[in-house]
Amino acid sequence: MLIITLIKGIVVGIVIALPVGPVGVLCVRRTLFEGMSFGLLSGLGAACADTVFGLIAGLGLTVIRDEILAYRQWLGILGGLFLLYLGGRALLRRNNLEPEPLAGEALFGAFASTFALTITNPITILAFAAIFARVGIDAAANVSGIAVLVGGVFVGSALWWLGLTYGVTWLRRHAHHVTLRWLNVASGLILSLSGLGLLVAGLFGQA
Repeated sequence: MLIITLIKGIVVGIVIALPVGPVGVLCVRRTLFEGMSFGLLSGLGAACADTVFGLIAGLGLTVIRDEILAYRQWLGILGGLFLLYLGGRALLRRNNLEPEPLAGEALFGAFASTFALTITNPITILAFAAIFARVGIDAAANVSGIAVLVGGVFVGSALWWLGLTYGVTWLRRHAHHVTLRWLNVASGLILSLSGLGLLVAGLFGQA
């Protein structure tokens, strides 16, 4: 029975990670322009944030959920500002397309930044609650079942980011320099516009 629960968790993790939002774009551009390790750790940061949301939803911690949702406007503003910064930096370095050498601090920053960006999107908690109810897991489930489900969420999300970074790394080896330049500009614009959208929504109370 726990095997089925684990498989459900893996599927949920993939489904949650699958939409190509700002975090996905950031992970792709980091893989392209900073290297696979940078992109993979960025994806793992998002996977860990998804796991936290999955744990809150799986355990039925409505008090924590409601507290996070109460601050969604400010979280949206902070996330928007950070995306604007990342998008602006990407556009400013459009002529520097070679992967940069990595340091441990830079790698930790890649992980922490995507964790923070994902955690500033608290609506994901509601998505988890709806999906968990759909697959037959709710607050009445036993602790071991919830633990296995949430562990599966992390595995599924991590597998998605691993596959994505491998695919982008392959693309990096075969892409023309002009193609990379356009991808850099496009990703910078997407991050900037996403940040602007979050910022406007937050300022007008719609985050």
